[in-house]
Amino acid sequence: MAIDPEELLPRKKLPDIVIGQDLSAMSEFELSARIMTLESEIVRCREAIAARKATKSAADSFFKR
Repeated sequence: MAIDPEELLPRKKLPDIVIGQDLSAMSEFELSARIMTLESEIVRCREAIAARKATKSAADSFFKR
C-alpha cells in the first residue's frame, strides 16, 4: 500500500468546533477565529470535492462512459 506524503506531515491542531455550540459565552475575537477556521475548512472540502470530480471524470473518460 502506498503512503501519502501528506500523512507524514504533522497536522495542525484545530480548535474544538462543535456545530450548534452555544456562542453566547464567546468573545468577538473567538467568534471571528471560529469563522476563519470554518471558512478554511470549507475551502479544503471544496478542493477535495474538485479532486474527486476530476478523478471520476478521468475514470469516465478512460472507460468511455
